[in-house]
Amino acid sequence: SSPHLVQVRERIRINGQPISKELFSKYFWLVYNRLEETRDTARASMPAYFRFLTIMAFHVFLQEKVDLAVVEVGIGGAYDCTNIIRAPVVCGVSSLGIDHTSILGDTMEKIAWQKGGIFKPGVPAFTVMQPERPLEVLRDRAQEQECPLYLCPELDAFEGDHQALELGLAGAHQRSNAALALQLARTWLQRRGCQDLGELKEVPPGTELTGRPVPLAPAFQPTDAMIQGLRDTEWLGRTQVLSHGSVTWYLDGAHTTSSIQACVRWFRQAALNQDKPHDGSEVRVLLFNATGDRDTAALLKLLLPCHFDYAVFCPNFTEVSVASNAGE
Repeated sequence: SSPHLVQVRERIRINGQPISKELFSKYFWLVYNRLEETRDTARASMPAYFRFLTIMAFHVFLQEKVDLAVVEVGIGGAYDCTNIIRAPVVCGVSSLGIDHTSILGDTMEKIAWQKGGIFKPGVPAFTVMQPERPLEVLRDRAQEQECPLYLCPELDAFEGDHQALELGLAGAHQRSNAALALQLARTWLQRRGCQDLGELKEVPPGTELTGRPVPLAPAFQPTDAMIQGLRDTEWLGRTQVLSHGSVTWYLDGAHTTSSIQACVRWFRQAALNQDKPHDGSEVRVLLFNATGDRDTAALLKLLLPCHFDYAVFCPNFTEVSVASNAGE
């Protein structure tokens, strides 16, 4: 997964834990030296940062003999270096947003085309509710690849008459991510021979679908392990609340229009549901940073309803002490 929050080792995890410093160092130099020994010095340079880490991650997973690898695309999909996997078990596309426009294109349809580049022949794929045109682009990409694409039902459908599913990640937008995760997990379990999670019927090409361009996958009753997994999931730096003395930090990594809107909804619910005292004992400070070619003015405008008292803007360079554990 990428990016990392504090240390580069966060990107390569086994059983949820970043690999140890010893393992990281061992595999880093093993891969680096092997590439250095075999490259064509006249024509080829070493792989760039993200490509190198992707190669290294695959090597780690192979050497450590993992049963299942969950690989997050870096940017886009079609031309991303993670897309070297020819026959994944299942593919998933989460909610689309406008980002990395200089690479992926400046419309949702162009971005959907890039994201659909991960679809593979005969490999089931799932996505969540998208705007109509981008969803049609995903459908067309899937049909080109002869990839069966399904739409995830809302998380409510997995709850049925049972108790509401509790999510460890805050924010209403995480409900669609959770529904997608359930479908991906179900597909893997069925590949392993588990038959108790309902049947995903293949829809013949050309079938007339009522009201939607992509067939709806059936919901199922989540297992106890799935329920616990959704409840225990945490991702540091995303909708995270940290209390430190009299200061409470609300952290999030939102950096697109849609994700900032989701962040504001979360923040208003988590921090602004009570009126601010008038005695000056509470001051609300926005600490903001953005990288790349993002439209910071547009992102900041979305934060106006939060009514911050002060705003602090961070530059895009850091000073790292020798004793720190920074990964870059």
